[in-house]
Amino acid sequence: MPFTDLAVKNAKPIEKTQRLLDAGGLYLEVSTAGSKLWRFKYRYDRREKRLSFGKYPDVTLKDARKLLAKDVDPGEHKKVVKAARLERAANNFEAVAREWYERMMSDKAESHRVKVIARLENDIFPWLGKRPICDITAPEVLACLRRIEQRGARDTAHRAMQNCSAVFRYAVVIGSNPAEHLRGALGPYL
Repeated sequence: MPFTDLAVKNAKPIEKTQRLLDAGGLYLEVSTAGSKLWRFKYRYDRREKRLSFGKYPDVTLKDARKLLAKDVDPGEHKKVVKAARLERAANNFEAVAREWYERMMSDKAESHRVKVIARLENDIFPWLGKRPICDITAPEVLACLRRIEQRGARDTAHRAMQNCSAVFRYAVVIGSNPAEHLRGALGPYL
């Protein structure tokens, strides 16, 4: 018989780790210290596998059962999701912008290179630098540009928009360039 939330909450530790069985291969492992971990025992491609889902009550198993019903190995799916999350974190705006800077600015005049990197470090990285590049939206870029514009540096705002747009173009993997939709959003050059 499947667990009820009350039964899970009331599960108490004993002198050794215990497994409280649920339906469909799901069980709650209660340690001697009292921590409650969801585990899932299943068969995929005629092999027995076990998957850990984390602590109760943070994790539901509905999604894992759905994946298994769709002939997807939950363990492999979890690995793919984790790898994608790590890749997104590594592809943050600052990392991509610095790579763009090294590749595209290497043959430019030193004075130009200094201005471009200073613009990015002072006006863009503090707000967008750690964000995954594929998650950045046009309104977020515009907010950075408006900060520059509000201090009276319209020319710098336009140049920062050009730099951001170049970085997004360089990061072809995102599929779109949020900065391209900002044309006309800033006041004219002075």
